[in-house]
Amino acid sequence: MAATDRAELGVGIGWRSEIDLTVERLDVDFVEVVAENVHPARLSESLALLRARGVPVIPHGVALGIGGADRPDAARLAHLAACAEALEAPLVSEHLAFVREGDLEAGHLLPVPRTREALAVIAENVRLAQAALPVPLALENVAALFGWPEDELTEAEFLGELVERTGVKLLVDVANLYTNQVNLGLDARDALDELPLSELAYVHVAGGHLHGGVWHDTHTAAAPEAVLDILAELCGRVRPPGVLLEWDDEYPSDRAMAAELDRIRAAMSRGRAARG
Repeated sequence: MAATDRAELGVGIGWRSEIDLTVERLDVDFVEVVAENVHPARLSESLALLRARGVPVIPHGVALGIGGADRPDAARLAHLAACAEALEAPLVSEHLAFVREGDLEAGHLLPVPRTREALAVIAENVRLAQAALPVPLALENVAALFGWPEDELTEAEFLGELVERTGVKLLVDVANLYTNQVNLGLDARDALDELPLSELAYVHVAGGHLHGGVWHDTHTAAAPEAVLDILAELCGRVRPPGVLLEWDDEYPSDRAMAAELDRIRAAMSRGRAARG
């Protein structure tokens, strides 16, 4: 999937079983589902209905652990591949994150050490994952509460070199860029300047909460204007194939969810106007 023939997705929302009827009623162009919650041999009635309507469904992995020293688990890769085939997905997405060491689970999507040694290991992990999947793979930048002291590259530089070495696509989470800006002082606009946005697959938008000066990317609130400003900045640089709203708990009404999607569309329009 080259930059010129990327899947055009539109504006979407993360499908969750708790809001399956809401998602069915909303005016969305595509949805994303957590791959670990999908049973490829017996899709939920709601996901099957969306697929029958022609709505693209993207499996989004949270547990592959492609950022670890171990090679990707064959069973987890097989599950991602089966999800992609069952959903007729245009691509699969995962996080560029460390999640486990052996049998020890981190419980969080932790940032990887951004060293050249780690880059070589992760690039091979990405190649193995790509070879096991029937569709392109996109990797997401993560929200961080800390950075490794031995980091040699910024996150954007690390992702850029990973894209160059492997051809992997990008899932840019603008809420995660905002999180890193608040918590680590990493300017989101500088990151957008460095990221290879020509390889963008789609974008995540979400809200969170500030506690004690630390931003928590909880996906349980409307996106703050600062996150939508970053989305507009991104859209001022490139036309994203898709933008997706994540909301994982404390779900609002259908009307409030639709209003949040409209806020996303408005931010995209502001960015397009600036680019035009």
